[in-house]
Amino acid sequence: MKSQKQNNFFEIPDLRNQVGVFRDREHAGEVLGDMLKEYKNTDAVVFAIPAGGVPVGAVIATKLQLPFEVAVVSKITLPWNTEAGYGAVAFDGTIRLNEGIISRLGLKDDVVQEGIEETLNKVKKRVSKFQRGRSSPQVAGRHVILVDDGIASGFTMLVAVEALKKADADQIIVAVPTAHWDAIRKVISDVDSLYCANLRSGWSFAVADAYIKWSDVSEEEVMGILKRF
Repeated sequence: MKSQKQNNFFEIPDLRNQVGVFRDREHAGEVLGDMLKEYKNTDAVVFAIPAGGVPVGAVIATKLQLPFEVAVVSKITLPWNTEAGYGAVAFDGTIRLNEGIISRLGLKDDVVQEGIEETLNKVKKRVSKFQRGRSSPQVAGRHVILVDDGIASGFTMLVAVEALKKADADQIIVAVPTAHWDAIRKVISDVDSLYCANLRSGWSFAVADAYIKWSDVSEEEVMGILKRF
């Protein structure tokens, strides 16, 4: 299967609007690694968003012989629904709020601020755990390949991109196995290139549908992968 380029967007047309195209996250990383082969043995560094992006990013980094790091980002979730978020916090403390959702749900300022503080603490702890005492990697002047296991809304990815821009990354290349077209349109204008093997559209979208084998990735699994690097 050959990838196809349109401006700064790369996809595999044969996989468009298909489901169950990857055996698992590792297989997805293999596919993306082939799409990103021009970056092999360059000055680029691969950053994966935990937890699901880590198994994908690890394969890409290995395949391209590049350094591997994590870009911790966490949704600010609703008190009554931990799956739904109204914002996100990145590893450097960057905060982005979805004002539309906040307004629509009538969230009060104290609830929002409490959610921000809880998420900031969560991100700080995860950064400390995953970096294992190492200093933050320098990205200034370097190409960064930012990886997740898929993009549904694009909000979390945009917060990670914003944080990497603040760190003066030279170019930011987003690479994901699957994404909804609406999310691609939100993200692509903020990055230098975007690679998505399995582009999908339609009213019903779930990242998990792109995978035959799908399960949550634990922090212990993330630590195990990071120790290999």
